[in-house]
Amino acid sequence: MPEFATDISRHVWETKYRYASREMRERTIADTRRRIARALAAVEPRDARVWEDRFFSILQDFQFLPGGRIQAGAGTGHTITLFNCFVMGTVEDSVPGIFRALQESAVTMQQGGGIGIDFSTLRPRGTRTKGSGNIASGPLSFMQIWDAMCGTILSTGARRGAMMATLRCDHPDIEEFVTAKQQPGQLRRFNLSVLVTDAFITAVRSDAEWPLVFPAAAFEESDETVSLEWSGAKEALPCRVIRRVSARQLWDMILRATYDYAEPGVLFIDRINLLNNLRYRERISATNPCGEIPLPPYGACDLGSLNLARFVGSPFTRDARIDVEKLAETTHVAVRFLDDVIDASRFPLPQQADNLASPDSASCNFTGSGEYPSSSRKSVAA
Repeated sequence: MPEFATDISRHVWETKYRYASREMRERTIADTRRRIARALAAVEPRDARVWEDRFFSILQDFQFLPGGRIQAGAGTGHTITLFNCFVMGTVEDSVPGIFRALQESAVTMQQGGGIGIDFSTLRPRGTRTKGSGNIASGPLSFMQIWDAMCGTILSTGARRGAMMATLRCDHPDIEEFVTAKQQPGQLRRFNLSVLVTDAFITAVRSDAEWPLVFPAAAFEESDETVSLEWSGAKEALPCRVIRRVSARQLWDMILRATYDYAEPGVLFIDRINLLNNLRYRERISATNPCGEIPLPPYGACDLGSLNLARFVGSPFTRDARIDVEKLAETTHVAVRFLDDVIDASRFPLPQQADNLASPDSASCNFTGSGEYPSSSRKSVAA
């Protein structure tokens, strides 16, 4: 059986995952898989060779496919992370805070990580800043800077950069955010998602007015205020009502934009936080660039996929079935593999390592060590 069924498959391997240096060059995809298996098993406290063979077996039979950063980086010695994506920290509403967040994003992307960022903390366009008296340019203007940074940092790499931007449905610049990518060439390195709350959906159903607000502390004086949980805040804040719109018309604008331009998506953020089993210690307001993994500030994606086609017995017959025992065994080894990724990887930022070092972190936020060491424990018994 040939290694690759199509030329494009070979091209992807050669340009994105095949390792070549002055000392050695991988000649087959089996060489690539052996490199990955050896690198991940090397962090095992004992029986490293046994785990290397187990890892190689599920990779070679294509039962398990680790994330792209793992395939491209494990065992190469390159200064890169093995985590595909991160959610960045809270963007402080100040020029130093904004550019500090930009620097953290650039460092993370330079080492291979995609990023998600919530821009809801930035005051709306046209409002006067409390300290300097200048007029704020709004979150969309700063997103343009992130967009340019992404193109610059990764312009020479084999993999394009990926970013997710989120904005609350009650932020005063939400309409500008919804239509941002309808202009040619705008924010092409971003995916966009609106953070939709339960209260907004209730307002849509009742055809009510919807207040667009921002934390009152950003203004010298505030007339009408409401108390809301806000991005980056640990507790509810008094928010100034800037203006009101029709909830149903705003929802219709989002739906029409998604239908016509495939942007923005929506994240039902109250549902996400309610169903998060770590809601007692963290507040989520963004996801990885493709939107499938909500993460807390400085959280990371440790990605891998099981290829269910490899577990089907007697395919395309009346006797077709899933080999549950084989699936369970492979899952056991795959989880161990991804646990070892955390120990083998480096972290672009110390905050990311600190987040993953928490003893009650979730499956995408394991303990880890790397460029910024932290204590870790294996989650699956040998």
